[in-house]
Amino acid sequence: MPKAKKDPNKTVTPKVAKPSVEVQQAAAKVANGIKKPGQTKEQTKLIEQGIQKGIELYKKQHKAKAREADKAKKKLKNKTNANVGSDLQSAELNNRKSNLLPWLLLIVSWFGFALYLANL
Repeated sequence: MPKAKKDPNKTVTPKVAKPSVEVQQAAAKVANGIKKPGQTKEQTKLIEQGIQKGIELYKKQHKAKAREADKAKKKLKNKTNANVGSDLQSAELNNRKSNLLPWLLLIVSWFGFALYLANL
């Protein structure tokens, strides 16, 4: 099978995703809102296309930021889950120490009270 030669005069346009109807309507509304007297329909159409591109770019950037935030949140969640096990062990140790302290203070205070009564 012979290979087909490419025509050097033929230009290839990249496939561009067609903007949604919602974006088109929003762009048309904005373009008509800023329309100046004497402006042709072609000029308005060009402005509308520019607004559509701006909206699409904004949406892409917003999606990328949301994706990065989700990744960071997931990473933080995984990190905290790993630390929970070690935190529970240290919490138990601290809990034992903190439970012992009030009893020691009670014993010392009763001992001091007994000494006080003995000296009277």
